[in-house]
Amino acid sequence: MEFPEEDESAGDILVGFLGPDCNDIVQMAALNVLLTYLSGSSVSVLEHIMVEQEQLASSVSTWWESRVPSVIWLQPTSVATEKLEQVEKRLFEILKDVAAKPIDMSYMTDCIKRERRQLKFQAESSEQFFATNVINDFLFGKRDGSTLKDLATVKEYDILETWTDQQWREFLKKWISDANHVSILGKPSRAMAEKLEADEIARIAAQKEKLGPEGLKKLAEKLKEAKNKNNAPIPKEILEKWPVPGVSSIHFIESITARSGVARKLGITETEVQKLVDVEKDSPLFIQLEHVPTNFVSLTVLLAISEMPVELRALLSLFIENFFNTPIMKDGEKVDFQNVVTELEKDTISYSIGGGSWIGDTEGITIQFQIEPDKYIKVVQWIRALMFDSVFDETRLQAALTKMLADIPEAKRSGNNMLYAVDAMIHLAPESVVKARNTLVKAIYLKRLKKLLEKEPKTVIHMLETLRKSLFTFNNFRVLVIADVEKLPSPVQAWHVLVEGLDTSKPLSPIALQHERLSVAGYNPGGIGAIIIPMPTVDSSFCLSSAKGFTSYTDPQLPALMVAISYLDAAEGPLWTAVRGTGLAYGTGFSRDLDAGFIQFRVYRSPDAYKAFAASRAIMQSFISGKSEFEDHALEGAISAIVVAMADDQPTMATAAQVSFVNSVIRGLGKDYNAELMKKVRQVSVTEIKKAMEEVLLPAFTPGKANVVVTCAPIMEEVRIQILDTPWKKLTRDLDARERV
Repeated sequence: MEFPEEDESAGDILVGFLGPDCNDIVQMAALNVLLTYLSGSSVSVLEHIMVEQEQLASSVSTWWESRVPSVIWLQPTSVATEKLEQVEKRLFEILKDVAAKPIDMSYMTDCIKRERRQLKFQAESSEQFFATNVINDFLFGKRDGSTLKDLATVKEYDILETWTDQQWREFLKKWISDANHVSILGKPSRAMAEKLEADEIARIAAQKEKLGPEGLKKLAEKLKEAKNKNNAPIPKEILEKWPVPGVSSIHFIESITARSGVARKLGITETEVQKLVDVEKDSPLFIQLEHVPTNFVSLTVLLAISEMPVELRALLSLFIENFFNTPIMKDGEKVDFQNVVTELEKDTISYSIGGGSWIGDTEGITIQFQIEPDKYIKVVQWIRALMFDSVFDETRLQAALTKMLADIPEAKRSGNNMLYAVDAMIHLAPESVVKARNTLVKAIYLKRLKKLLEKEPKTVIHMLETLRKSLFTFNNFRVLVIADVEKLPSPVQAWHVLVEGLDTSKPLSPIALQHERLSVAGYNPGGIGAIIIPMPTVDSSFCLSSAKGFTSYTDPQLPALMVAISYLDAAEGPLWTAVRGTGLAYGTGFSRDLDAGFIQFRVYRSPDAYKAFAASRAIMQSFISGKSEFEDHALEGAISAIVVAMADDQPTMATAAQVSFVNSVIRGLGKDYNAELMKKVRQVSVTEIKKAMEEVLLPAFTPGKANVVVTCAPIMEEVRIQILDTPWKKLTRDLDARERV
């Protein structure tokens, strides 16, 4: 398969400045607020002008790096290649204009308050927050510990609230608009890709001629000697000096579950939290509340899409992009999108809409808000307004489509992204939401949609209205509330507004499982064989092999499979030594996708994907045959790694509550599932591990049992190497939204 010439249509701009001392908390807080003011949302200065109005880029990203001094970055993305210089110039025109005119102090104050809320939220919800700050203080802070103590308060934001318009403008001039900077303009070039390929071929030929047969032989012997030295086993007595600690000391965070409405059918437990919920009038909605000691509230509305017409599912990408950035009707008057976004930012810490994979429902859609408890009722009203009172505005839709189309060439330049995009196109059916939102579907469908919007806007708006009606129905809603329920005003009654006027008689739509939405090739992996996609934008190769796995979280073979994968994938483990240690790839790894029912093996950034693939297969077979023996300390380490991974899945109170919801609602598992699984993992025998390798993992390397996708540099296309004992296939047609398999 070859991707179109249009991949040269967009480039990137990266602008760097030296910033303030990262130990000065007021200066760095001011920088965070200023960057939010400039590009924090669709109504901020750079985003509003360059993305929304003038459509010069798909986004304007801003961030800073901790150094002494700090480094500030501005990045307009997906800029038309012929406009790179023009857009870089326009960026500084806007910055200088902002610095020359009065600052919007009302919006600046909103940015300060929002940054303060987000900082507090991160301190509670991110396991990286304190670790990152402690590391930065160790590297750059004062030796007396005074800079570390600055983490104890958020007084810097109180100081910033006293800053004047003049102070903000001087700060902007000093560090950004009038500061020395370096601009890098990244321009994709097919001609350069062809030159690099030709240069590499010439380099290899010249090297062979220079070394001659004897020189090549000597280098081969030297390489072999280095490999043998690298692969020498670590003496057992050294490894045994550091015993692997037990897992009994790991205590998982627990939440208290309460249910209302349809959720009661899953069962309720008589707790103080449930009693608090029962005091209120019951809701017909499916509402699950997870009680944890927290200062914030996480609201998630999980949406099933089973009633959505298949032909409209490719519209989801546009619908999602437009959801928060569109006008709404309020009290009979149209509120423009800038006011909608501004008010949303005042009432929330963050908000998002997207796929449901993060919450275990790959084929669903989620709307999520992070808020403070006193905004609970108001944000539920926001959800209702955004769902049912939003207006599909032709101008806003055009802006959204332009931005989305600008991002596609960049996505198609990534070998790793295209690996998974092609894999999804092959294995998923048109009914799949994941396939409908695939980059390759959007590349074709959104172009057609943009033309249709220009010619027949009413037709597109009617399609979006139909999609909305099929998505926002009572029977599609499942609500998750993670909070200190005792702090919530009307935890259940607040949701009554969402179902006003809706038909509440229909039964709850089932949660769709991805293994129910597979293509013919997805149901029977192995029929396609292997596909190679040459890409001028990459200089290495990526490989993904998909074989049939199982779909049950209670499958008796799951514990042994988990240990087998953990053992093989361990750092400095068998695959690491055989592949990364010998320079065959940057990395390899297995994944078990129980939702789709696949076992997948991936080779990441390899100079020769086949050699990495073959070496991995040889390692697998050596353990199955008994040629390679399992080491006791490595098995203990593999089991410990599984337990650590489980703990990493729920490092905070909010994520622990989320896991409780996923296990009970999405997967139909008990609250003690993880604890029981850990016990089973510890009881797995070597015989069971070998069986899992042979029956579940080995098919990913077996002809007729796996489909393989490879993305690589064009120079590798001519090698015609063998994989799965069959020739790689080169598809010369473009893979688009139509079913190809």
